[in-house]
Amino acid sequence: MNQTMQSLKRSPFRSKFALKDKDLCYVQDKGMDTIRQHALNFITTRIASESPRNDGKQTPMKGHPVFVAQHATATCCRNCIQKWHGVEKGRKPDRKRILP
Repeated sequence: MNQTMQSLKRSPFRSKFALKDKDLCYVQDKGMDTIRQHALNFITTRIASESPRNDGKQTPMKGHPVFVAQHATATCCRNCIQKWHGVEKGRKPDRKRILP
């Protein structure tokens, strides 16, 4: 996982994602427990099935800190999860592998 994160940092596309002041205020206001719950909900409902609806288009680029983080960590769609994390499309990902 550390090697994948280092590779993501070197990716010109992935490295451009950063939380804006509005996102940081939202995280501070809601608290990390709530943000983790949002992340779990987004991944469970949008990404976790073997073939998610609208795959490749289901995660907005902005609008919630979790969306920004998903793009930064390549957990935004099954194509990115397969490319960066080695979880094949058509196979349900192990929650522990995607969300520690």
